[in-house]
Amino acid sequence: MKVKIKKEAKKETYNLIDSWSEVSLETWMRVIELETGSKTKQAVETIAAFSDIPKKLLKELSLRDVAIIMEKIAKLQSKQDTVLRKVFEIDGVEYGMHPDLSEITLGEYADIESFIKEGLEKNLPELMAVLFRPVTEKKGKVYTIEAYDGNIIIRTEVMKKMSAEQVQSALVFFYHFGMVFMKVIPSFLMQQTQEKEKQLQMGILQNAGGGSE
Repeated sequence: MKVKIKKEAKKETYNLIDSWSEVSLETWMRVIELETGSKTKQAVETIAAFSDIPKKLLKELSLRDVAIIMEKIAKLQSKQDTVLRKVFEIDGVEYGMHPDLSEITLGEYADIESFIKEGLEKNLPELMAVLFRPVTEKKGKVYTIEAYDGNIIIRTEVMKKMSAEQVQSALVFFYHFGMVFMKVIPSFLMQQTQEKEKQLQMGILQNAGGGSE
């Protein structure tokens, strides 16, 4: 997207992102961090992150021009693609979301829970590094990914290149899964408890029966 800025009777043309898919997770995180600070700084840094307009020039823009550019950015974000792509590519390597979230290990879920408690906004790359791992085998829409070993240091850095659009879709997907999963856990534990009680009762009856003979 082109943006024309008038300065000293001359109009200069600069580039603004065309879609939210162009924004990386790392860039998006920098913008998120600004939301609690100065609104002026937030506007300058946001426009600088999403365009090639020099910061020096940004500080010379009228409030009207800043408002127009910020509105354009907001519209692009509102039009982002919300469809989750479970497999995507970064630097020639395919990464896939866990094919079946109900099958994630306790270790994976514990790390995810820890990152969320520590602050989701600052741990997004780590969370994505747990949810997405290199694809080891793929046939059509069916694929498998590397087993989780808890070592996500390198993958966390890679995930910073992930599209912010893709991250937001993954968060929405995982949120809905979590809501269902947390409802399932109590019923699952209750079922397990009931089965244990039945086994215990059967054991008592069998022992009682054996002692009466």
